[in-house]
Amino acid sequence: QVQLVESGGGLVQPGGSLRLSCAASRSIIGIHVMGWHRQTPGQQRELVASLRADGSINYADSVKGRFTISGDTAKSTVYLQMSSLKPEDTAVYYCNIYSWHSGRDYWGQGTQVTVSS
Repeated sequence: QVQLVESGGGLVQPGGSLRLSCAASRSIIGIHVMGWHRQTPGQQRELVASLRADGSINYADSVKGRFTISGDTAKSTVYLQMSSLKPEDTAVYYCNIYSWHSGRDYWGQGTQVTVSS
């Protein structure tokens, strides 16, 4: 069973930066898209950023210009560099990898990001 392990969350002041990392416990074949999502209590999980195997990238409007997604499909790893963080970025962040080969959607366990002074 493949697991996604996230790291890098924590407490940061407004305007600060964090880098989230996500790695699969073993190589995932046929990655179609990798992404980061976030969720706050009582709200639906929302897409923050996605990176497709063809290199195309998509960001939520709320993070454009502040967050950068990167990754390596060969290593089954994905990262999220977050800068100029705002209190409204506070959420649990989840990484996600979809494989066309297995047809499965893999999710990490979530990592808390808190932006507060």
